[in-house]
Amino acid sequence: MDAHCIVATLFLKSEEMELANYTRVTEFVLTGLSQTREVQLVLFVIFLSFYLFILPGNILIICTIRLDPHLTSPMYFLLANLAFLDIWYSSITAPKMLIDFFVERKRISFGGCIAQLFFLHFVGASEMFLLTVMAFDRYAAICRPLHYATIMNRRLCSILVVLSWLGGFIHSIIQVALIVRLPFCGPNELDSYFCDITQVIRIACANTFPEELVMIFSSGLISVVCFIALLMSYAFLLAMLKKHSGSDESTSRAMSTCYSHITIVVFMFGPSIYIYARPFDSFSLDKVVSVFHTVIFPLLNPIIYTLRNKEVKTAMRKLVNRYILCKEKRKWHILESF
Repeated sequence: MDAHCIVATLFLKSEEMELANYTRVTEFVLTGLSQTREVQLVLFVIFLSFYLFILPGNILIICTIRLDPHLTSPMYFLLANLAFLDIWYSSITAPKMLIDFFVERKRISFGGCIAQLFFLHFVGASEMFLLTVMAFDRYAAICRPLHYATIMNRRLCSILVVLSWLGGFIHSIIQVALIVRLPFCGPNELDSYFCDITQVIRIACANTFPEELVMIFSSGLISVVCFIALLMSYAFLLAMLKKHSGSDESTSRAMSTCYSHITIVVFMFGPSIYIYARPFDSFSLDKVVSVFHTVIFPLLNPIIYTLRNKEVKTAMRKLVNRYILCKEKRKWHILESF
């Protein structure tokens, strides 16, 4: 055996040994939002209060739309789906984040990290596609009012929602497939409070430039293109509304709905573009933007929409009053029985 063969054999064996070592990383350590105990307690109270206050509001929106016979238009069907996705999206990271405030060494298994990453991108991308569907719904309602009921029938709405979920699933599978094939040889600390591709890819023991490029293209570029397209479409719709009649109630209601949608689009796409549409380097604002992106904004989105919608607010008030009234009647029946 000549020297070249010996060198090649030794090189292959060393590579195999290194790859064997890569598989030994079974968990990641999260640095969390702060290392100071006092700050962690303050953050825990703030986030828990916010989560417990806003989460029931989102659930109430879904129940109201499901139970009120007047809220049957496609717009409300899509809003209920948005509220469901936002509850799910914020719940992927928030519960563990709250628990980790009381844990000195914040750990997450490799499988748990991949699962968190998968659901973040699955639900997040599904919501982005759903916001695009909601923009199309507003276009049909404003530009084709006579044919709106025919165009946006329940069957088409259901298909579009399923396609949004399917698009999110495909997008997420691509992200996970790129991550799981990377080797991890020892550094297992993630400078965050949850697992995401921007953190995990930094500690891989390999040249990750091709994977990073694909991720920036699939997450960042899609976010930028969708964001610009949605803003342009809403600008067109607002111009159409202002051009026709600016004083009647239906026009002002349609404009209010469009403004609510624009706010949600900015809240959803702004942080996403900041996180994914650039090289995955670490910046001081990363954690702050991530908190708003994964916890604050998702829970606020349906609330923001509802605050500008009289029909939903009225229906929610009726539902709450009906529940309180039923509770009071039950109390009186129990007291009368004694």
